[in-house]
Amino acid sequence: MNFKAIAKEVLLIEAKELELAASKISDEIEKAVKLISSVKGKLIITGVGKSGLVGAKMAATLASTGTSSFFLHPTEAMHGDLGMIGKDDIVLGISYSGESGELIQILPHLKRFNIPLIAMARDKNSTLASYADVFLDISIEKEACPLDIAPTSSTTLTMALGDALAICLMKNKNFQKEDFASFHPGGSLGKQLFIKVDDLLRKENLPIVSRGTILKNAIVTMSEGRLGNAIVVDNNSVVGLLSDGDLRRAMLKDNFSLDCKVEDIMTKNPKSIKDKNILASDALKIIEDFKIQLLLVLDENEKLVGVLHIHNLIEAGIK
Repeated sequence: MNFKAIAKEVLLIEAKELELAASKISDEIEKAVKLISSVKGKLIITGVGKSGLVGAKMAATLASTGTSSFFLHPTEAMHGDLGMIGKDDIVLGISYSGESGELIQILPHLKRFNIPLIAMARDKNSTLASYADVFLDISIEKEACPLDIAPTSSTTLTMALGDALAICLMKNKNFQKEDFASFHPGGSLGKQLFIKVDDLLRKENLPIVSRGTILKNAIVTMSEGRLGNAIVVDNNSVVGLLSDGDLRRAMLKDNFSLDCKVEDIMTKNPKSIKDKNILASDALKIIEDFKIQLLLVLDENEKLVGVLHIHNLIEAGIK
């Protein structure tokens, strides 16, 4: 049995259904966006079975992209949780047939409280659609299931339409990556947009030497500092940086001596920044662009504020 061919066929069938749905998208999606945007409360998504599972994912996507949303199982709603739906909320009901018994049972109660309803179903003449203010068509021509029974293409389309709705709402409210990061402060994007250089800056016990320091003494300071570098100062102003690379290059010279002065082999005018409040992700780009390990942070008078090592960025999850 050629499972590669079977898998390919499934993907092609579902892709075709998505293309067909895209070709017949109606103005109802615009009505849905405007209706959701106009309510003061939350968007509650409900459905049973596979539709419920898709609805839970849909609610999570909407909530993370700026639309206050949660999933409510219709059976639980009938046993007390209906009170979770407030007068300022809106409901999106999902049922491919439009006739799911558990979902249909709560519809009269929604109408009794004048709760707006958006329906996702295959039939605009279904019970669910008849209660709805907006109808979103999720009909398909063929399930990917060879028996044409198991929800496959239909659930894929429903989820994709939910994504489309979420993106429309994002565009409508001009939702930016900074907004997304605020909902995901612990994620990689949140770290890139919120963690600043000052949050990771090492300011104490820095390996600092004067420009006239004898090299062998500077090496001791480098080792104790555990940064692979020694910062060279003159009258408290940074004038250079002594790195492992500087040492290796100096040792290759015939006249190398451990009794030479640091200023004889240091890197002059090392890369530095004067704004400790820039994003750590921007500092990482500087480190990568200049192929360095240590970035100095100075004040307006060239005085050392602190240092940022690439290892600090890596440990903080900055990418």
